[in-house]
Amino acid sequence: MKKRQVVLKQRSRNSNTSSSWTTTSSSATSNIRYVECQKNHAANIGGYAVDGCREFMAAGVEGTDDSLRCAACGCHRNFHRKEVNTEVVCEYSPPNA
Repeated sequence: MKKRQVVLKQRSRNSNTSSSWTTTSSSATSNIRYVECQKNHAANIGGYAVDGCREFMAAGVEGTDDSLRCAACGCHRNFHRKEVNTEVVCEYSPPNA
């Protein structure tokens, strides 16, 4: 999971106040999941057949070569469809009057 925070400060264009600042803060969180396998097992004979594996399950612990191989179908993680869910949270504080 990746988390990023951005803080922006913007000066108000109001001529009545000399220094009025607005603060906007936002953070984004991404969650990556690998779902059904899309490897064509019949490509070498000119056909199309997938194995029916519905979700990637790592065959080993994180950081090893086996973590990139699916325990269910034996394919590399890249053959599984990547699904990215991103959540963005923005906070706004108005300028002081």
